[in-house]
Amino acid sequence: MITLDDRQLAAQTWFRTLRDDICSALETLEDEGGSDADAAPAGRFERTAWDRPDPSGAHGGGGVMSVLKGRVFEKAGVNISTVHGTFSPEFAKQINGAGEDPRFFATGISLVLHPRNPLVPAVHLNTRYLVTTKAWFGGGTDLNPAIPDDAQTIAFHEALAAMCDSHDPAHYPAFKKWAEEYFWVPHRNRHRGVGGIFYDHLDTDWDRDFAFTRDVGRSFLDVYPRLVREKMHLSYTAEQRLAQLRYRGLYAEFNLVYDRGTTFGLKTGGNVEAILMSLPPEARWD
Repeated sequence: MITLDDRQLAAQTWFRTLRDDICSALETLEDEGGSDADAAPAGRFERTAWDRPDPSGAHGGGGVMSVLKGRVFEKAGVNISTVHGTFSPEFAKQINGAGEDPRFFATGISLVLHPRNPLVPAVHLNTRYLVTTKAWFGGGTDLNPAIPDDAQTIAFHEALAAMCDSHDPAHYPAFKKWAEEYFWVPHRNRHRGVGGIFYDHLDTDWDRDFAFTRDVGRSFLDVYPRLVREKMHLSYTAEQRLAQLRYRGLYAEFNLVYDRGTTFGLKTGGNVEAILMSLPPEARWD
């Protein structure tokens, strides 16, 4: 076991707190039900802890996978992890500050929510703190509706813009553009969803960067449940359900082919089930 310094411990503690707050909010939505209230009982998160063995033989940290399957969310995964060890020589060359010294520490939260009702948007959030010979925050959130709604897209972006502006007016336009570039699916020639924000290598002032990363989580916790409540009681058609399943195929393609978090987890010996929890429970490609 390694001893965490004050900054590493503070980041780890925050991600755990955010996990608890988000899980509580989602279970409240489950209690409120939806148009599919008869399809399943109100869901509750089931938590599974996992350990990561470091290739050196030492304990390399681990995490907790939290998965809910219910009547509002067909599948909701909220994971936290704190891992450490040594990158492989090849992978170290791809990580900021690891080329000189392949040892690393990483802690973060990652969630993907797949609603049952196709009118409710799916969503992704990931924030993290990484330490090599350098230390930085990264992450982001993006909205992924199978059937886009302009008003909800605007509300989501307005919440992120207001949060970003409270820290630095330059953040939102820069991080919105970064999300547009990152969440692009080249082989489909389209974006994965309707955007959000994405940032990486944020290393200006630790306290300020940590405060911003915390507010990314808080703003998500404020805006997304509101979007769910607007739509979860609405009825939908078989055609809309089919559109949702086809959209989930696109989502899965991005996560398996392009997502950096997936690559990082697999390259560092993370828990495969936790890494792939972002995949939808059901999808179609026809």
